[in-house]
Amino acid sequence: MSKNNKLLLAIIGGGLFVFIVLLVAIISLIGSSGEISGSSFGNTVAIIPVQGEIAYGQSSILDESVVTPQSVTDGLKEAEEDSSISAIVLDVNSPGGSPVASEEIMNAVKNCKKPVVVWISDIGASGAYLVASPADKIIASPSSIVGSIGVILSLTDLSGLYQKIGVNQYAIKAGEYKDMGASYRNLTPEESEMLQEMVDQDYEYFISMVAENRGLNTSYVESIAEGKIYTGTQAKELKLVDETGDREQAIETAARLGGIQGDYNTVTITSTETLTDIITGYTTNFAYALGKGIGSLLNADSVQSSVDYSLS
Repeated sequence: MSKNNKLLLAIIGGGLFVFIVLLVAIISLIGSSGEISGSSFGNTVAIIPVQGEIAYGQSSILDESVVTPQSVTDGLKEAEEDSSISAIVLDVNSPGGSPVASEEIMNAVKNCKKPVVVWISDIGASGAYLVASPADKIIASPSSIVGSIGVILSLTDLSGLYQKIGVNQYAIKAGEYKDMGASYRNLTPEESEMLQEMVDQDYEYFISMVAENRGLNTSYVESIAEGKIYTGTQAKELKLVDETGDREQAIETAARLGGIQGDYNTVTITSTETLTDIITGYTTNFAYALGKGIGSLLNADSVQSSVDYSLS
């Protein structure tokens, strides 16, 4: 055999060896990824919890859990980018919260390319219902609380209390309305009208979004809104949810919407809070409590001296 033939065979053999090694490595990588996630390709339903008040900010050591837009949108993005996941279930148990935070999650659900099914366990009200409204299917527990389509702006006038306990609270301000809503005085008629217009505008927007997302007439949604709450069974009759059922039914529905035939796997996607996140949340909430003033510290459960603006 000539030197040229031997060289040619060596090159071909070497190239074939490299190709085989690369092929084995790719197959091993795919196999290990499947083992880590515990799922087969395209045969998994992702479950993303939405449990707690919807707000910007972390949960703290002394506070209830908080659902942030970042945690939910990150979960949706992770599910979208994972080729082993074919559908998503939002496990909702929330009274709502911040209008802006709720709207941000709603838009993420609306823009999700994979099928999204919402399951409402105990409560899916106000901002949480806004989050659920654009889902492909909404399934609620028959005895869950659904709806509460409305907006609330809560203020507390503690001037009488301050006088009784000898507190003289005041502000040096630049701008006529800068202390509007402060706990040491009541609103003027002009301020009340100004805030009412703002609340009414957000209420109309809330109704229009629900109507659009659910394919309902705006006047119909307005007639069943007004902050009313319904059981899951009543919500189905009113077309606020599609079906009543349990968590397994919601997962099963998502799997079929995702085109999964036969058996399927599930994976729960949750955001992981570091110690730094918890400490940050604690210090943020503590500063907010200080900002509320002495009234909220007297009885945090019953006295609310700052402005509380939420979808309700």
